[in-house]
Amino acid sequence: MARRILILGGTKFFGKKLVRKLIENGDEVSIATRGQAGDDFGDAVGRFIIDRKNEADLEKLAAGDAWDVIYDNLCFTPYDAEIACRAFSGKVKRYIVTSTLATYEPDGVIKAEADFDPYQYQFDMENYKNFSYADGKRASEAVFYQQADFPVTTVRIPIVLGVDDFTERLHFHVERVKNEQEIGIPNLDTKMCFIISDEAARFLFWVGRVGVDGPINACSDNQLTLGEIVTILEDKIGKKALVTNSITDDNGSPFGIANSWYMDTSKAKQAGFEFDDLHDWFPKLVVELAQD
Repeated sequence: MARRILILGGTKFFGKKLVRKLIENGDEVSIATRGQAGDDFGDAVGRFIIDRKNEADLEKLAAGDAWDVIYDNLCFTPYDAEIACRAFSGKVKRYIVTSTLATYEPDGVIKAEADFDPYQYQFDMENYKNFSYADGKRASEAVFYQQADFPVTTVRIPIVLGVDDFTERLHFHVERVKNEQEIGIPNLDTKMCFIISDEAARFLFWVGRVGVDGPINACSDNQLTLGEIVTILEDKIGKKALVTNSITDDNGSPFGIANSWYMDTSKAKQAGFEFDDLHDWFPKLVVELAQD
């Protein structure tokens, strides 16, 4: 029997790839967006035009039969989470939130799920206005786990890369090397984890099938230092990278952090997921981007 799947978002990047995997699986898929980006799914999906921050819009999505799975790629604040908890109360069998590596501090220590505990995390909702992206995601997780009456999974992912990355973070580095422009990097020894868009979609699809509870980390196997990334760029592009530790708004690397920032994925592996190897796909992606 086909599952009823709702995706908040789903017209860009790995969300779009997730929709395709669900369609191929025979699921009954609906996407809810602001309607500002088109899609090429045709009549394979249902569509809702919503304002994610409008509770009445979410209540309309909750009308009728319960959803088997809801994927939320658009939750960035505790207020978003709070209205979702109310609107979908009793109307979803599993709620999967795209969360982030940024719930963890970049302090050079590998991070397991227990290093940020949203079940105990406390914050002042009334005065929680000027929060960072990381703080918003931490508070969002806390609201879901402390208020939702339905099962929740928060998938903590790092920077997602791919040819289709609309933020063009790796593209930035490729173009700077090709054009012999400086790249500002504070620490070449910084170690980072990544995930590629196909793998992110595959992981989200898997989580929706196996029903893992609680926070779960997802990133490709192994890590790269920023120095190793520079070496790969030089090797695949055939030019010397002009690296500087004098950081400006123009030259600053989107990967430019001072301390290592990466995750342990034992929980996902023990549950049966097999990750791709970062060392396999990263150089190939650089080559693909360099050819554009």
